[in-house]
Amino acid sequence: MPDLASSNKIIVTGGTSIIGHFLLSRLVAAGYEIHAISRDGRKNVGATSKQVIWHEADISRAEQFPLIDARALIHLAPLWLLPPLLPVLALQRIKRVIGFGSTSLFSKVDSADAGERQLACRLADAEEVIRRVCGASETDWTVFRPTLVYDCIRDKNITRIAGFIRRYGFFPLLGKAAGLRQPVHADDLAEACLTALEQPATFNKAYNVSGGETLSYRQMVEKIFDSLGKPARFLTVPPWMFRGAINVMALVSDKQGTTLEMATRMNANLCFNHTEATLDFGFSPRPFRPRWHDVRK
Repeated sequence: MPDLASSNKIIVTGGTSIIGHFLLSRLVAAGYEIHAISRDGRKNVGATSKQVIWHEADISRAEQFPLIDARALIHLAPLWLLPPLLPVLALQRIKRVIGFGSTSLFSKVDSADAGERQLACRLADAEEVIRRVCGASETDWTVFRPTLVYDCIRDKNITRIAGFIRRYGFFPLLGKAAGLRQPVHADDLAEACLTALEQPATFNKAYNVSGGETLSYRQMVEKIFDSLGKPARFLTVPPWMFRGAINVMALVSDKQGTTLEMATRMNANLCFNHTEATLDFGFSPRPFRPRWHDVRK
């Protein structure tokens, strides 16, 4: 809970995001007044409380950032949009900042795909600037690096796989699809954010935040089949057919940006230990149990 002697206002950028859907309601329940910023005026339909005040602004233009007497900023928008805002926050005397990056910082740094390498570089550069600028302004910062984020509604991974299964009744796998995954629910990240907000042990640190269960890519998809009440049916493509399989994989991503690297990662381990987060603020994510009928769980 916020200190009653100080402001209880929290600024949230990216409030319409997958994590924002859960975070805003948690902040309301905790007694905060939320000032959510949206570029196009679109609101999170799940946050209708009078404690949630929406501001229309494009945060990629720092001069548009609203003047709000707040205690903290929670940045759910892309992490590289945060550094240009830090001088504005310093002027407004906001001394607590939480941002969300990604474990792609590590998993895509040596990718054969130039776009993925650029993403890893942007994340790394953003974290470095946050450390340096916040250190100079004596602002307490925390960066979370989630793994595979899902909520079974808005995510671009688990829900997309489920959509393919619903439509075609099978799912294509490349080779054994033995690469390990740790899907993390967006609500667990929202809870982590709220817990860390007032926890000094989290100040000036970056955390990998993974899910509560480690399973192979194939096992993950099997659980999605099971959650849909369908028998698991796979079309297994051998590694030497990777390039031809890209046309199949494009169906999974609605033909948008599927690359050979994305397909290859079915057999790559993308695991990150979240022990430090557990020790510092009790992070305890749920196992992977996709549920399509309940948006809160």
